[in-house]
Amino acid sequence: MASEKILVVEDEGIVLLHIKKTLERLGYIVSGLAATGEDAIMRAMEDRPDLVLMDVVLRGAADGIDAAEKIRALFAIPVIYLTAHADETTLQRAKVTEPFGYIVKPFKERDLFISIEFALYKSRAEAERTALTTQLQEALSNVRTLSGLLPICASCKKIRDDKGYWNQVEQYMKKHTGVEFSHSICPDCAKKMYPESAE
Repeated sequence: MASEKILVVEDEGIVLLHIKKTLERLGYIVSGLAATGEDAIMRAMEDRPDLVLMDVVLRGAADGIDAAEKIRALFAIPVIYLTAHADETTLQRAKVTEPFGYIVKPFKERDLFISIEFALYKSRAEAERTALTTQLQEALSNVRTLSGLLPICASCKKIRDDKGYWNQVEQYMKKHTGVEFSHSICPDCAKKMYPESAE
Protein backbone atom coordinates (compact mmCIF):
# COMPACT_ATOMS: atom_id res chain seq x y z
CA MET A 1 0.00 0.00 0.00
CA ALA A 2 1.39 3.41 -0.98
CA SER A 3 2.02 5.90 1.80
CA GLU A 4 3.63 8.77 -0.10
CA LYS A 5 2.32 12.27 0.53
CA ILE A 6 1.04 14.23 -2.45
CA LEU A 7 0.19 17.92 -2.65
CA VAL A 8 -2.57 18.68 -5.17
CA VAL A 9 -2.66 22.11 -6.80
CA GLU A 10 -5.84 22.82 -8.80
CA ASP A 11 -8.05 25.92 -8.93
CA GLU A 12 -11.29 24.16 -9.95
CA GLY A 13 -12.97 22.86 -6.79
CA ILE A 14 -14.80 19.91 -8.35
CA VAL A 15 -11.69 18.72 -10.18
CA LEU A 16 -9.63 19.17 -7.00
CA LEU A 17 -11.98 16.94 -5.00
CA HIS A 18 -12.04 14.33 -7.79
CA ILE A 19 -8.23 14.17 -7.84
CA LYS A 20 -8.11 13.97 -4.04
CA LYS A 21 -10.56 11.04 -3.95
CA THR A 22 -8.71 9.28 -6.77
CA LEU A 23 -5.38 9.57 -4.98
CA GLU A 24 -6.84 8.31 -1.71
CA ARG A 25 -8.44 5.39 -3.53
CA LEU A 26 -5.01 4.55 -4.96
CA GLY A 27 -3.59 4.56 -1.43
CA TYR A 28 -1.72 7.86 -1.41
CA ILE A 29 -1.90 10.45 1.38
CA VAL A 30 -3.09 13.86 0.19
CA SER A 31 -0.93 16.12 2.34
CA GLY A 32 -2.54 19.34 1.17
CA LEU A 33 -4.70 21.14 -1.36
CA ALA A 34 -3.92 24.47 -3.00
CA ALA A 35 -5.70 26.66 -5.55
CA THR A 36 -2.98 29.24 -6.32
CA GLY A 37 0.72 29.11 -7.10
CA GLU A 38 1.57 31.15 -4.02
CA ASP A 39 -0.44 28.81 -1.80
CA ALA A 40 1.22 25.79 -3.44
CA ILE A 41 4.68 27.11 -2.55
CA MET A 42 3.61 27.72 1.08
CA ARG A 43 2.00 24.27 1.38
CA ALA A 44 5.10 22.61 -0.11
CA MET A 45 7.27 24.39 2.46
CA GLU A 46 4.99 23.40 5.36
CA ASP A 47 4.03 19.83 4.34
CA ARG A 48 7.16 18.71 2.45
CA PRO A 49 5.21 16.24 0.29
CA ASP A 50 6.89 13.50 -1.72
CA LEU A 51 5.28 14.78 -4.93
CA VAL A 52 3.22 17.69 -6.26
CA LEU A 53 0.43 17.31 -8.81
CA MET A 54 0.27 20.75 -10.40
CA ASP A 55 -2.28 22.32 -12.72
CA VAL A 56 -0.63 24.74 -15.15
CA VAL A 57 -3.32 27.44 -15.26
CA LEU A 58 -3.95 28.90 -11.80
CA ARG A 59 -5.40 32.10 -10.41
CA GLY A 60 -2.97 34.62 -8.92
CA ALA A 61 0.37 36.10 -9.85
CA ALA A 62 2.17 32.75 -10.19
CA ASP A 63 0.81 30.10 -12.53
CA GLY A 64 1.54 26.39 -12.09
CA ILE A 65 4.78 26.51 -14.06
CA ASP A 66 6.12 29.41 -11.96
CA ALA A 67 5.12 27.61 -8.75
CA ALA A 68 6.63 24.30 -9.91
CA GLU A 69 9.92 25.99 -10.75
CA LYS A 70 10.15 27.53 -7.26
CA ILE A 71 9.12 24.31 -5.50
CA ARG A 72 11.77 22.30 -7.36
CA ALA A 73 14.46 24.93 -6.71
CA LEU A 74 13.66 25.51 -3.03
CA PHE A 75 12.63 22.07 -1.82
CA ALA A 76 13.71 19.57 -4.54
CA ILE A 77 10.19 18.12 -4.62
CA PRO A 78 9.24 16.42 -7.89
CA VAL A 79 6.31 17.85 -9.84
CA ILE A 80 3.89 16.24 -12.28
CA TYR A 81 1.80 18.59 -14.37
CA LEU A 82 -1.85 17.60 -14.54
CA THR A 83 -3.49 19.97 -16.99
CA ALA A 84 -5.87 20.44 -19.90
CA HIS A 85 -3.29 22.60 -21.69
CA ALA A 86 -1.01 20.78 -24.11
CA ASP A 87 -0.18 23.55 -26.61
CA GLU A 88 3.41 23.96 -27.79
CA THR A 89 4.10 27.18 -25.86
CA THR A 90 2.91 25.67 -22.57
CA LEU A 91 4.88 22.48 -23.18
CA GLN A 92 8.07 24.42 -23.87
CA ARG A 93 7.66 26.50 -20.70
CA ALA A 94 6.88 23.43 -18.62
CA LYS A 95 9.78 21.42 -20.03
CA VAL A 96 12.34 23.90 -18.71
CA THR A 97 11.20 23.22 -15.11
CA GLU A 98 12.22 19.54 -15.47
CA PRO A 99 8.89 17.99 -14.46
CA PHE A 100 8.65 14.32 -13.57
CA GLY A 101 5.57 13.93 -15.75
CA TYR A 102 2.90 15.71 -17.80
CA ILE A 103 -0.64 14.30 -17.80
CA VAL A 104 -3.35 15.81 -19.99
CA LYS A 105 -6.86 16.02 -18.50
CA PRO A 106 -9.18 14.24 -18.60
CA PHE A 107 -6.94 11.44 -17.34
CA LYS A 108 -7.43 7.75 -16.65
CA GLU A 109 -6.83 6.57 -13.10
CA ARG A 110 -4.29 3.97 -14.29
CA ASP A 111 -2.30 6.62 -16.21
CA LEU A 112 -2.19 8.81 -13.11
CA PHE A 113 -1.01 5.90 -10.96
CA ILE A 114 1.74 4.90 -13.41
CA SER A 115 2.99 8.49 -13.74
CA ILE A 116 3.09 8.94 -9.97
CA GLU A 117 4.93 5.66 -9.38
CA PHE A 118 7.54 6.45 -12.04
CA ALA A 119 8.02 9.97 -10.67
CA LEU A 120 8.44 8.72 -7.10
CA TYR A 121 10.91 6.05 -8.22
CA LYS A 122 12.94 8.58 -10.24
CA SER A 123 12.90 11.02 -7.32
CA ARG A 124 14.19 8.38 -4.88
CA ALA A 125 16.91 7.36 -7.35
CA GLU A 126 17.98 11.00 -7.76
CA ALA A 127 18.08 11.48 -3.97
CA GLU A 128 20.23 8.35 -3.55
CA ARG A 129 22.57 9.45 -6.33
CA THR A 130 22.90 12.90 -4.74
CA ALA A 131 23.62 11.36 -1.32
CA LEU A 132 26.26 9.04 -2.81
CA THR A 133 27.87 11.93 -4.70
CA THR A 134 28.01 13.95 -1.47
CA GLN A 135 29.57 11.02 0.39
CA LEU A 136 32.13 10.56 -2.36
CA GLN A 137 33.03 14.25 -2.34
CA GLU A 138 33.43 14.16 1.46
CA ALA A 139 35.57 11.03 1.22
CA LEU A 140 37.76 12.61 -1.45
CA SER A 141 38.19 15.77 0.63
CA ASN A 142 39.32 13.57 3.55
CA VAL A 143 41.94 11.78 1.49
CA ARG A 144 45.30 13.04 2.56
CA THR A 145 47.96 13.40 -0.08
CA LEU A 146 51.69 13.68 0.38
CA SER A 147 53.40 16.46 -1.49
CA GLY A 148 56.57 18.50 -1.23
CA LEU A 149 59.83 17.40 0.36
CA LEU A 150 59.94 14.74 3.08
CA PRO A 151 62.90 14.96 5.47
CA ILE A 152 64.26 11.40 5.61
CA CYS A 153 67.25 10.12 7.56
CA ALA A 154 69.99 8.97 5.21
CA SER A 155 71.03 6.26 7.64
CA CYS A 156 67.92 4.69 9.24
CA LYS A 157 65.35 6.00 6.71
CA LYS A 158 63.02 7.44 9.35
CA ILE A 159 60.86 10.39 8.27
CA ARG A 160 60.55 13.63 10.27
CA ASP A 161 56.93 14.81 10.66
CA ASP A 162 55.76 18.43 10.80
CA LYS A 163 56.15 18.44 14.62
CA GLY A 164 59.80 17.41 14.43
CA TYR A 165 59.35 13.78 15.52
CA TRP A 166 61.06 10.98 13.64
CA ASN A 167 58.84 8.08 12.57
CA GLN A 168 59.36 4.79 10.80
CA VAL A 169 58.43 5.08 7.12
CA GLU A 170 55.54 2.66 7.64
CA GLN A 171 54.07 4.68 10.53
CA TYR A 172 54.39 7.96 8.67
CA MET A 173 52.81 6.66 5.47
CA LYS A 174 49.96 4.95 7.32
CA LYS A 175 49.19 8.13 9.27
CA HIS A 176 49.22 10.39 6.21
CA THR A 177 47.77 8.14 3.52
CA GLY A 178 46.06 5.21 5.22
CA VAL A 179 48.15 2.63 3.33
CA GLU A 180 49.07 -0.67 4.98
CA PHE A 181 52.46 -2.29 4.47
CA SER A 182 53.51 -5.88 4.06
CA HIS A 183 57.20 -6.70 4.32
CA SER A 184 59.34 -8.71 1.98
CA ILE A 185 62.95 -8.73 0.80
CA CYS A 186 63.89 -7.55 -2.64
CA PRO A 187 66.26 -9.72 -4.75
CA ASP A 188 69.24 -7.35 -4.27
CA CYS A 189 68.93 -7.39 -0.48
CA ALA A 190 68.37 -11.14 -0.48
CA LYS A 191 71.71 -11.61 -2.28
CA LYS A 192 73.49 -9.40 0.29
CA MET A 193 71.84 -10.94 3.34
CA TYR A 194 71.78 -14.56 2.18
CA PRO A 195 74.61 -14.97 -0.33
CA GLU A 196 74.61 -18.74 0.06
CA SER A 197 71.02 -19.00 -1.27
CA ALA A 198 71.86 -16.90 -4.33
CA GLU A 199 74.22 -19.57 -5.65
